[in-house]
Amino acid sequence: MVQTSCAVRRDDMENRIAALRKERRLSQAELAEAVAVTRQTIISLESGRYNASLLLAHKIARYFDSTIEDIFLFEEEEP
Repeated sequence: MVQTSCAVRRDDMENRIAALRKERRLSQAELAEAVAVTRQTIISLESGRYNASLLLAHKIARYFDSTIEDIFLFEEEEP
């Protein structure tokens, strides 16, 4: 059996949340309320200290009328 790894290191995850939020002239608090999280969560996402759960990534993508892949960018580790 061949195993493949899709491990993603935390520091390889980037996102476009701050850019999208600023394009729409939203505060961190407004975005947080819209996706039902705290402002601190948005701050942590934007700074890269926290990676969104799949559910939260989906909520953010829907809010911005985009796909998860367009907002959350990552590179897979080389085998």
